[in-house]
Amino acid sequence: MAGQKTFKLHTDGGSRGNPGPAAIGIVLQDPDGHVVKEFKRYIGKATNNQAEYEALIEGLKLASLYWKGPLECFTDSELLVRQVNGEYDVKNKELKIAHAAVEKLAKHFPSVSFTHVRRTDKLQPIADKLVNEALDEEMRKVKGNKK
Repeated sequence: MAGQKTFKLHTDGGSRGNPGPAAIGIVLQDPDGHVVKEFKRYIGKATNNQAEYEALIEGLKLASLYWKGPLECFTDSELLVRQVNGEYDVKNKELKIAHAAVEKLAKHFPSVSFTHVRRTDKLQPIADKLVNEALDEEMRKVKGNKK
């Protein structure tokens, strides 16, 4: 995709416990490098891998609202990247469903790439921060309801 204008999608999903309370974080960047959208959401009880897939699914949906051209997706989940790139088989039943959703959503773009990045890569810490903010907000709500 060198030379082509692309949107960049950075996603992260995480759970506290495996499974446990889980959330997603998404950062969408336009071709000029500007962040056009940040999104976070608590998703309930999930495994870390389920949360990573959910973040990518929601990120692809979000990206399709802003962009119809080539898309580059970045995540710190090596398993997710290897599965969506066809290097690893998807054996888990829930992840197979999520994987199929990713494949379907990816068809909304003329091309999509999926790249594993370290958590320290540019915008990845923002996606990670959004996950933790969503989890912290949910935990505060739960504690507040128990009083």
